[in-house]
Amino acid sequence: MSAEHRLPIEAEIDLHSFQPKDIPSVVEEYVTAAAEAGFREVRLIHGRGRGVQRGIVQAALEKHPRVVSFADDTASHLGATLAILDAVAGKSQL
Repeated sequence: MSAEHRLPIEAEIDLHSFQPKDIPSVVEEYVTAAAEAGFREVRLIHGRGRGVQRGIVQAALEKHPRVVSFADDTASHLGATLAILDAVAGKSQL
């Protein structure tokens, strides 16, 4: 039996405590919840290292319909990506 954990949705999530295999689903669920909560920008902290976590995070953001754009947070010494969300609807299909 698995217990479901509910976390408060904030403008930032630190992904260090998650296993790499869980990152795509965590990012997907977090972005969906953040967009539904009305956030227009979120920061996903993945760490600096060799860029493996960064690649996993950004691949998940690329596929998410609520992500308008994303980029490295160059001001963060932690290694993070900023994502701009469409809180009303998904990406336009132009």
